[in-house]
Amino acid sequence: MKIFIIILSIIALGLIAFNATKIDTNNPFNGESALALITILAALCAMILLQILRISKRIESQSKKKK
Repeated sequence: MKIFIIILSIIALGLIAFNATKIDTNNPFNGESALALITILAALCAMILLQILRISKRIESQSKKKK
């Protein structure tokens, strides 16, 4: 599961980097730039969810050790 989370985080970082190159700084909310911004936001949300999953798995394993 840890490797799966790392791979998905790397993919999300790749999407952020790729879409950052697609943003038109003069007009960021029209056309392809808007789509790039939405994709960057979605990738950031995915990374946050993956980190929450990673932390919850760590808490779960620590609580099992205490029992």
